[in-house]
Amino acid sequence: MSETILDLNNCAIYQRDNLVLSKVNLHINKGDFIYLIGKTGSGKSSLMKTLYGDLPLIEGKGRIVDFDLTKLKEKEIPFLRRKIGVVFQDFKLLNDRSVFNNLLFVLKATGWKDKEEMTSKIDEVLSKVGLESKGFKMPFELSGGEQQRVAIARALLNDPELILADEPTGNLDPATSVTVMEVLKEIHASGKTILMATHDYALILKYPFKTLKCEGGELFEVVKH
Repeated sequence: MSETILDLNNCAIYQRDNLVLSKVNLHINKGDFIYLIGKTGSGKSSLMKTLYGDLPLIEGKGRIVDFDLTKLKEKEIPFLRRKIGVVFQDFKLLNDRSVFNNLLFVLKATGWKDKEEMTSKIDEVLSKVGLESKGFKMPFELSGGEQQRVAIARALLNDPELILADEPTGNLDPATSVTVMEVLKEIHASGKTILMATHDYALILKYPFKTLKCEGGELFEVVKH
């Protein structure tokens, strides 16, 4: 029996007061890689935000990595985010500090204390994304693809059970997108579960995985012919 990482039953997803998706049923097992597609405004981002605690889940039942989304309290959100890694389209790196210190900042913020353990964890995640020699660099000295790989490394710091990648290749050219996708694919192969919102259909064709689509206020699986 595979382990359930995410389970949404009959959920309604709101963006402020607007209902954007209704009757959402989403089930993700450990080790799945799932794409989430849909036009801008179709509810992809609102769904993602609901999953990492940015938007409340008001209707339906939802559990993510053992957190009940309907009962999620403000003070529990940092603990939820330790168990999921979030990768954003615009990297969200702190430009006033080096790559190493960006990652250190996250570890300290999530309760790490031991300096040696923190250093070794940072080295480990940077080598996973092929940036082991770039820790001393400032984010603005890196290419877009490298910055996104730092963002992926950051998402891996707390060994998350689920990685939510929200348009991780949205700001990258096609060749760089492939590099970033290769990194995500390797991370998936190591046993991680990934839900990736994207509108990059070329990637979906090149790396076929189960695909869900937001359209007309609904979420459904895209059946490949």
